[in-house]
Amino acid sequence: MEDKQWTVRIHITEDGDDTRAEAVLTTEDPPEDLMAVTGRGVAHRNPIDRPIPEIGDELAASRALEDLAIRLHDMASDDIVQLAGPVET
Repeated sequence: MEDKQWTVRIHITEDGDDTRAEAVLTTEDPPEDLMAVTGRGVAHRNPIDRPIPEIGDELAASRALEDLAIRLHDMASDDIVQLAGPVET
């Protein structure tokens, strides 16, 4: 079995009290198997809380990664339904 490398890049944007994150997973498989999956997360600072941007970054990024994990799981589940089982001859 060969080693594979998947990369996740997290892009974070802030707009006032809102922080958005996108976690994009890409594979380095041959071009015909190239895959990119995106998870998204949002955080909103309560106006009475102190402005600490790192907290919004952490929350939005963690939510984006959680969304990415759910999307990957759903993809695997769909593949199992369609592809698993005995080999047809």
